[in-house]
Amino acid sequence: MNSIAVSAIVFACVFGGAMFGMLLRALLPQEHLSGDSKDVVKLGMGLVATMSALLLGMMISASLAAYEAQRKELTETSAQIVLLDRVLAHYGPDTKEARDVLRGAVIIMLDRMWPKNRADSPPPGTSVAGAESLFEKIAALTPKDDAQHMLKAQALTMIINLGQTRWLHYENTATTVSTPLLVVLVFWLSTIFVSFGLFAPRNPTVVVGLLVAAFSVSCAILMILELYSPYRGLIEISSAPLRAALAQLGK
Repeated sequence: MNSIAVSAIVFACVFGGAMFGMLLRALLPQEHLSGDSKDVVKLGMGLVATMSALLLGMMISASLAAYEAQRKELTETSAQIVLLDRVLAHYGPDTKEARDVLRGAVIIMLDRMWPKNRADSPPPGTSVAGAESLFEKIAALTPKDDAQHMLKAQALTMIINLGQTRWLHYENTATTVSTPLLVVLVFWLSTIFVSFGLFAPRNPTVVVGLLVAAFSVSCAILMILELYSPYRGLIEISSAPLRAALAQLGK
């Protein structure tokens, strides 16, 4: 289920809770709506509201951290690719084939991470064609002097580091919001809005106010879900670092 559908369900639950509270007010005996009852309910809902605010803040903070981590990994990967190409260029003309493979792998990465047609894009963990053969081509090089020995060793180390970064990046993209936490948060928020509707007068101003509040809460949930999906959705990480790296390859 995509993030927009989930946020729509959250909106329905929260605003529906407010409407249920208004309906419940009309059905309850008057003594249940006395000042003493209202004070007790307000105290209980104050505690729930505090817990909801803490949990919502924690979830927003975690999603922002995950988004920033993936953006940083993309930038680091782009820089490592350019450095690897420079090392191969300094090795000599024997690395031309390896550099061509590196460039092709970057083009495939761009097509997979930012595809024109999302439906045809392969799973994130699928191996990039040519990426594994790049290590083999570098390992097969025959250095002629100490400088080439050093450059070859450096290139092999860098390609291994790139592989580690790539799989770390894949694992981070698989991280999602905790479903139990989300369910608990929506339950708390719905309960709070039920209390709002229970003691709120029936007039258009109150209904619009509750509607705006419920919409704001659902937007917060939408933002959390979108930040956990930075390569598909509304809040997308820019491909500029990797495209800039591609422009430098082969020079």
